[in-house]
Amino acid sequence: MARLFGLLLLIAGVLYPFAVYYGMEHWSPRVFAALLGGLWLARALTARRRPGGLWLAVAALVFCLLLGVANEPALLRWYPVLLNLMLLALFGLSLKFGPPLVERMARLREPQLPEVAVRYTRKVTQVWTLFFLGNTCLLMALAMWAPLSWWTLYTGFISYGLIGLLFAGEWLIRQRVRKHE
Repeated sequence: MARLFGLLLLIAGVLYPFAVYYGMEHWSPRVFAALLGGLWLARALTARRRPGGLWLAVAALVFCLLLGVANEPALLRWYPVLLNLMLLALFGLSLKFGPPLVERMARLREPQLPEVAVRYTRKVTQVWTLFFLGNTCLLMALAMWAPLSWWTLYTGFISYGLIGLLFAGEWLIRQRVRKHE
């Protein structure tokens, strides 16, 4: 059940910019708050306990509560900022308290990572941390000053394209690093 709610949150996150763009005229921010809050609450209640998992859900639920109480349409633009802050925190804090997030993911596939791979995964985690820092800053600027159409274009297309490019670039670099091991 937890995977289902995780998948629904992922889908909601991807579709969110378009729902805001097309739905702001038709739905109250409270509708968004109720739908997102319900998904985050279900996720929190059904997910396995992982480090940081509970505080991510609490942060999202606090945002949904604030959105529902304030009923302010401008707050709708801040959900992607929150998601990026969460990802920034996950990657960044894993660098401080270790092991780095990318190393953890790599060890799922290859439990006995060589030292060169451990160093590489740390660098990749640093790159993702910097990406989410920059993306968060840009999202904040768009939320505060950009027209809704620009915000939607960036949050609904461009940021996902940048994430895809970063994934693809890292995969290509990883293939070269493996050849030289």
